[in-house]
Amino acid sequence: MPLEPVLDTLHLFGDATRVRLVTLLARHELTVAELTAVTDLPQSRVSTHLGKLREAGVLRDRKNGSSTHYALNDAAMPAGARKLWTVLQPDLADPLLEADRRRAETLVRARRSADPWPDALAGRMERHYSPGRTWESLARGFLGLVHAGDVLDAGAGDGTIAELLAPRARSITCLDKSARMVAAARRRLAGARNVRCLQGDVHALPFEDGRFDHVLLFHVLSHAEAPERAVAEAARVLRPGGALTITTLARHRHPDAAAAYAHVNAGFRPAHLRRWLRDAGLTVERCEITSRERRPPHFEVITAFAVRTSSPRRSRRNRHAR
Repeated sequence: MPLEPVLDTLHLFGDATRVRLVTLLARHELTVAELTAVTDLPQSRVSTHLGKLREAGVLRDRKNGSSTHYALNDAAMPAGARKLWTVLQPDLADPLLEADRRRAETLVRARRSADPWPDALAGRMERHYSPGRTWESLARGFLGLVHAGDVLDAGAGDGTIAELLAPRARSITCLDKSARMVAAARRRLAGARNVRCLQGDVHALPFEDGRFDHVLLFHVLSHAEAPERAVAEAARVLRPGGALTITTLARHRHPDAAAAYAHVNAGFRPAHLRRWLRDAGLTVERCEITSRERRPPHFEVITAFAVRTSSPRRSRRNRHAR
């Protein structure tokens, strides 16, 4: 046999994910969603490796309505791949493969007993896709619980957050330092009568003290040259009883990865952000790391909620925007 196809076959079975999938599909016929649930891998990754195995003739697929079922291609697997798999399979003994096998058998039993699909994912549903269950749809649902007053979205970008929130707010002011972003936000929000879009700097907000019920700083502080000043300005324009919400990256050691997104600092420690909020006269309700990305370099996100419980001190500058 020529060297190139031999190397291709060795490479095909030289990936742990592909070996996991073939091992599972040698036992059961499974869909992409089921394989994602069993392996706890991203759906895109599972689909990519299934495509490579199918193209190589190791797997076959079968359409059933809107679903595609995959299984080992026993009848027509190429001779080289079959020979290598025959050699590998008896010696595969690994805790990960054993865990995959147990989860697959549980899932197949649930399917056969007509148990609902979610039962197979109990305790892990947030990691898996189901039709229509997206973060956007969940966010829109949660916004039904919100009754916002006058909102400032500081560092609003092209207005995606304001678009979600506008139906539940009395007014929204979108502010961004980029003229291009402000123009894009105006186009996006042209039909929203309670929204206005302005160009401005989060370090020196062009509004009088106590102007807003809510201020949002969503992934803005990583771009701020003086983040503590941006926090102080956000606090200044809050009314008594008003709330500031912040999401931002936690301190990390990946400045090169973040620099591609125009970040000017490498995240923050919750203790530092908590101190800035208190120095600005706010009562901190929560300030902690709330999520960690699954893909490298595993950035972590801080969420902070703080409330103004007293009137802000009058600033020396009299900045007004009406």
